[in-house]
Amino acid sequence: MEINNSVVRRAVAADAAAVADVWLRSFAAALPAVRRAHTDDQVRSWFREVVVPGQETWVATVDGSVVGMMVLDGEDLDQLYLDPDWQGQGIGGRLVRLAKQRRPAGLALWTFQVNVSARRFYERHGFIAAESTDGHRNEEREPDIRYVWCPGEQEP
Repeated sequence: MEINNSVVRRAVAADAAAVADVWLRSFAAALPAVRRAHTDDQVRSWFREVVVPGQETWVATVDGSVVGMMVLDGEDLDQLYLDPDWQGQGIGGRLVRLAKQRRPAGLALWTFQVNVSARRFYERHGFIAAESTDGHRNEEREPDIRYVWCPGEQEP
């Protein structure tokens, strides 16, 4: 089910605080046992100074409030987070479809192995697990999985 009053658009500078807040709420809800590498203030600064102004950042809004965010970095779906209250309502799928439209040659992403709901979500949307690591390359030092999507393969 998709929300009728939702809008997906490019993020602007004024969205940075709301984007960071969605990221923080989502991370806390989905990954309570994962050690965060940065404080809340550092996360907010990163979104305000680096991500929103310098990367392809998209927001999903409902009635004008940011409820989801996505960052594309080259061929990587670098960030995709939804406010926990808005999960399961089609917004994440809408963001993934947009990512596929923006990167029709294919996408890759990383997610933590413990994030079973994210793994199921990406697999439902045609991503295939391509590599698992012990987390030595991420700041959290958490085992992760690289997923890839290639057009025409395993489309839902």
